[in-house]
Parts: sequence; C-alpha cells; structure tokens
Amino acid sequence: MMRYDRPVIGLAFCLSGLAGFVDALGFLSLGGFFVSFMSGNTTRFAIELAGRHAGGILLAATILGLFVLGVVGGSLAGHFAGRQRKAAVLAFLTLALLISAGLDAIGFGMAGAGVLAMAMGAENSVFQRDGEVTIGLTYMTGTLVKMGQRIAGALLGGPKLAFLRHFVLWLGLLSGAIAGAIAHGRIGLDAIWLAAAAAAVFTLVAL
Repeated sequence: MMRYDRPVIGLAFCLSGLAGFVDALGFLSLGGFFVSFMSGNTTRFAIELAGRHAGGILLAATILGLFVLGVVGGSLAGHFAGRQRKAAVLAFLTLALLISAGLDAIGFGMAGAGVLAMAMGAENSVFQRDGEVTIGLTYMTGTLVKMGQRIAGALLGGPKLAFLRHFVLWLGLLSGAIAGAIAHGRIGLDAIWLAAAAAAVFTLVAL
C-alpha cells in the first residue's frame, strides 16, 4: 500500500467505503451473515455445521462460494483488460451490483443479497500486482495489523505518519458501513442501486 500515490489511495478509500456500505446491507438482510468478511462467515459456517442447521449451512456455503466466484470473475476481467484492468474489474463489480439490485426488485431479495458477496469478491481484485492483492478492500484485519506495525515502527524511530494510510482505509470501511446501515433502515435493499451507481462512477474514474 505504501507504493501507491495519493489519488490511488483516495480511490481505495472510496472503494473501501463502498465495501462497508454493501457489507452492512448484506449483514442486515441475511440475518448476521457477511457478504465481504469471509473469516466471520467461515466461523458461522463451522457453527452451523456443528449445530447441524441445514439452512444456515446452505446459506454460509453459498455466500462463501459466491465470494470466491466473484474473485475469479474480477481477476479474469482484469487479466483480459490489460492496461485498463482496474476499470474492467470495477465494471464487473458494477454489473454484479446491478444483478443484485434487479433480483431484489423482482422479489428475490435473499438471492440479491447473496449476489452481493460475488460483487465484494470481485472488488478485491481491483488493486493487484504480479497476481497478488496489494490492497485488501473488504477485510480490515490485515490493514489493522499493518497499522499497528507502522505505529510500532514510529515509536522505534521510523516514519511518524506511515500508519495513516492504513487508518484511512479502515475509516473508509467504517464510514461506508454506517451509511449502509442508515440506508438500509430507510429504503432497505433498494440501497443497492445507490451502491451500483457509486461503482459505475468509480469505473469512470478508473478509466
């Protein structure tokens, strides 16, 4: 993350906010399952397996599968787009969000919420170098670890403000999740249309 310039970090902040917004919508609509935080869903999957709850097992497994499918789709879109890989991945993300919103609009709200996981999987392919994700946009554990390491480095005489980039990324997810929770309380899953519109704008920015 330290290799990127400020405009790219700004885009990462916005995309992290979008991830928080979408994750809040999914969490509130799926009864405590996430659409971007797969560590949490893996724990839920294990709990459902231990309790032999067929419905929970199916839901958790479906979300995990859709997330991985989104990563595959986003990675392939970026690979074949060449120099416009960021825009291609964001276009794939936008399409997934539109599909999700469309499913909800025709009465398949649970399916629409599930497709949000595919969108979030794709989003993690935006920042990639040599086949590896360089900025994780939908999960903050690694970001907080790196922030803590930068703070420790500052205390030992290193750069004083190096932790700020990681803090900004975490703040983006937090802000987006707050906005998503508010939007869900007012218009429900219709808020996915707002997320799709934002993703379309970010696609244009990437171009």
